Amino acid sequence: METAKARVADEKANAGKKGAAVDSKKAESSVKPILLKYGINHVTTLVEQKKAKLVVIAHDVDPIEIVVWLPALCRKMEVPYCIVKSKARLGTTVHKKTATALAVTEVKPEDAGKLEQLVASCKLQFNEDVSSVRKWGGGILGSKAQAVVRRRERAAQRDAAKKQGQ
Repeated sequence: METAKARVADEKANAGKKGAAVDSKKAESSVKPILLKYGINHVTTLVEQKKAKLVVIAHDVDPIEIVVWLPALCRKMEVPYCIVKSKARLGTTVHKKTATALAVTEVKPEDAGKLEQLVASCKLQFNEDVSSVRKWGGGILGSKAQAVVRRRERAAQRDAAKKQGQ
Protein backbone atom coordinates (compact mmCIF):
# COMPACT_ATOMS: atom_id res chain seq x y z
CA MET A 1 0.00 0.00 0.00
CA GLU A 2 1.18 3.46 -0.90
CA THR A 3 1.45 6.25 1.65
CA ALA A 4 0.11 9.72 1.01
CA LYS A 5 3.62 11.23 0.76
CA ALA A 6 4.69 8.59 -1.79
CA ARG A 7 1.55 9.16 -3.85
CA VAL A 8 2.11 12.93 -3.94
CA ALA A 9 5.74 12.38 -4.96
CA ASP A 10 4.62 10.03 -7.79
CA GLU A 11 2.02 12.55 -9.00
CA LYS A 12 4.62 15.33 -9.09
CA ALA A 13 7.05 13.12 -10.98
CA ASN A 14 4.42 12.01 -13.49
CA ALA A 15 3.01 15.52 -13.95
CA GLY A 16 5.93 16.54 -16.16
CA LYS A 17 5.60 13.40 -18.28
CA LYS A 18 1.87 13.90 -18.81
CA GLY A 19 2.38 17.53 -19.82
CA ALA A 20 4.99 16.52 -22.38
CA ALA A 21 2.63 13.91 -23.78
CA VAL A 22 -0.18 16.46 -24.07
CA ASP A 23 2.17 18.95 -25.78
CA SER A 24 3.26 16.34 -28.34
CA LYS A 25 -0.39 15.52 -29.08
CA LYS A 26 -1.12 19.23 -29.56
CA ALA A 27 1.82 19.51 -31.94
CA GLU A 28 0.51 16.55 -33.93
CA SER A 29 -3.02 17.93 -34.04
CA SER A 30 -1.84 21.37 -35.18
CA VAL A 31 -0.76 19.80 -38.48
CA LYS A 32 -3.50 20.45 -41.01
CA PRO A 33 -5.35 17.21 -41.85
CA ILE A 34 -5.38 16.23 -45.51
CA LEU A 35 -8.96 15.47 -46.38
CA LEU A 36 -11.31 15.39 -49.32
CA LYS A 37 -14.00 18.02 -49.01
CA TYR A 38 -17.42 16.98 -50.26
CA GLY A 39 -20.92 18.36 -50.56
CA ILE A 40 -22.05 20.85 -53.17
CA ASN A 41 -22.20 23.85 -50.82
CA HIS A 42 -18.77 23.19 -49.35
CA VAL A 43 -17.22 22.60 -52.77
CA THR A 44 -18.81 25.79 -54.10
CA THR A 45 -17.31 27.82 -51.26
CA LEU A 46 -13.87 26.31 -51.86
CA VAL A 47 -14.06 27.09 -55.59
CA GLU A 48 -15.15 30.67 -54.94
CA GLN A 49 -12.25 31.13 -52.51
CA LYS A 50 -9.89 29.41 -55.00
CA LYS A 51 -8.83 26.95 -52.31
CA ALA A 52 -9.80 23.89 -54.36
CA LYS A 53 -6.95 22.42 -56.40
CA LEU A 54 -9.23 19.96 -58.21
CA VAL A 55 -13.00 19.52 -58.31
CA VAL A 56 -14.56 16.15 -59.16
CA ILE A 57 -18.23 16.14 -60.20
CA ALA A 58 -20.52 13.11 -60.57
CA HIS A 59 -22.41 12.81 -63.85
CA ASP A 60 -25.52 11.07 -62.52
CA VAL A 61 -26.78 13.67 -60.05
CA ASP A 62 -30.56 13.95 -59.92
CA PRO A 63 -31.85 16.64 -60.37
CA ILE A 64 -29.04 17.75 -62.65
CA GLU A 65 -29.64 21.41 -61.73
CA ILE A 66 -27.71 20.78 -58.52
CA VAL A 67 -24.37 20.60 -60.37
CA VAL A 68 -25.02 21.88 -63.90
CA TRP A 69 -23.58 25.32 -63.12
CA LEU A 70 -20.46 24.06 -61.32
CA PRO A 71 -18.29 23.55 -64.45
CA ALA A 72 -18.98 27.13 -65.53
CA LEU A 73 -17.99 28.38 -62.08
CA CYS A 74 -14.81 26.30 -62.18
CA ARG A 75 -13.91 27.71 -65.62
CA LYS A 76 -14.56 31.26 -64.42
CA MET A 77 -12.46 30.82 -61.27
CA GLU A 78 -9.81 28.85 -63.21
CA VAL A 79 -10.13 25.80 -60.97
CA PRO A 80 -9.56 22.47 -62.73
CA TYR A 81 -12.50 20.09 -62.69
CA CYS A 82 -13.46 16.70 -64.07
CA ILE A 83 -16.65 14.74 -64.42
CA VAL A 84 -16.64 11.09 -63.33
CA LYS A 85 -18.98 8.21 -63.92
CA SER A 86 -20.86 7.69 -60.68
CA LYS A 87 -21.81 9.52 -57.51
CA ALA A 88 -21.56 6.16 -55.73
CA ARG A 89 -17.85 6.03 -56.63
CA LEU A 90 -17.38 9.50 -55.18
CA GLY A 91 -19.27 8.42 -52.09
CA THR A 92 -16.92 5.53 -51.44
CA THR A 93 -13.93 7.87 -51.40
CA VAL A 94 -15.47 9.90 -48.56
CA HIS A 95 -17.01 6.89 -46.77
CA LYS A 96 -20.60 7.84 -47.62
CA LYS A 97 -23.24 6.23 -49.80
CA THR A 98 -23.08 8.94 -52.49
CA ALA A 99 -21.47 12.32 -53.08
CA THR A 100 -22.31 14.85 -55.78
CA ALA A 101 -18.96 16.64 -55.85
CA LEU A 102 -15.54 16.51 -54.21
CA ALA A 103 -12.78 19.06 -53.86
CA VAL A 104 -9.11 18.32 -53.28
CA THR A 105 -7.53 21.13 -51.30
CA GLU A 106 -4.27 19.69 -49.97
CA VAL A 107 -2.20 16.60 -50.62
CA LYS A 108 0.86 15.07 -49.04
CA PRO A 109 4.12 16.45 -50.45
CA GLU A 110 5.06 13.07 -51.90
CA ASP A 111 1.77 13.01 -53.88
CA ALA A 112 2.05 16.56 -55.24
CA GLY A 113 3.54 15.36 -58.54
CA LYS A 114 0.67 12.96 -59.14
CA LEU A 115 -1.84 15.71 -58.39
CA GLU A 116 -0.14 18.04 -60.88
CA GLN A 117 -0.35 15.35 -63.58
CA LEU A 118 -4.02 14.82 -62.80
CA VAL A 119 -4.71 18.57 -62.82
CA ALA A 120 -2.95 18.98 -66.18
CA SER A 121 -4.98 16.12 -67.64
CA CYS A 122 -8.27 17.51 -66.30
CA LYS A 123 -7.52 21.01 -67.57
CA LEU A 124 -6.80 19.65 -71.03
CA GLN A 125 -9.91 17.46 -71.18
CA PHE A 126 -12.47 19.67 -69.42
CA ASN A 127 -11.44 23.26 -68.69
CA GLU A 128 -9.81 24.14 -72.01
CA ASP A 129 -11.84 21.89 -74.34
CA VAL A 130 -14.27 24.20 -76.11
CA SER A 131 -16.04 21.35 -77.90
CA SER A 132 -17.21 19.99 -74.54
CA VAL A 133 -19.17 23.19 -73.96
CA ARG A 134 -22.22 22.18 -75.90
CA LYS A 135 -25.49 23.92 -76.47
CA TRP A 136 -28.15 22.87 -74.01
CA GLY A 137 -30.80 20.65 -75.55
CA GLY A 138 -28.61 19.63 -78.47
CA GLY A 139 -29.48 22.74 -80.51
CA ILE A 140 -32.88 21.35 -81.54
CA LEU A 141 -35.56 24.02 -81.54
CA GLY A 142 -39.26 23.49 -81.07
CA SER A 143 -41.77 24.32 -83.82
CA LYS A 144 -42.59 27.80 -82.46
CA ALA A 145 -38.93 28.73 -82.09
CA GLN A 146 -38.22 27.45 -85.62
CA ALA A 147 -41.03 29.65 -86.95
CA VAL A 148 -39.55 32.69 -85.18
CA VAL A 149 -36.11 31.98 -86.65
CA ARG A 150 -37.58 31.62 -90.18
CA ARG A 151 -39.51 34.89 -89.76
CA ARG A 152 -36.32 36.71 -88.69
CA GLU A 153 -34.37 35.26 -91.62
CA ARG A 154 -37.04 36.40 -94.12
CA ALA A 155 -37.07 39.89 -92.57
CA ALA A 156 -33.27 40.05 -92.82
CA GLN A 157 -33.43 38.98 -96.50
CA ARG A 158 -36.06 41.67 -97.27
CA ASP A 159 -33.91 44.33 -95.58
CA ALA A 160 -30.85 43.21 -97.55
CA ALA A 161 -32.86 43.31 -100.83
CA LYS A 162 -34.11 46.86 -100.07
CA LYS A 163 -30.54 48.06 -99.39
CA GLN A 164 -29.32 46.58 -102.68
CA GLY A 165 -32.21 48.19 -104.58
CA GLN A 166 -31.47 51.69 -103.30
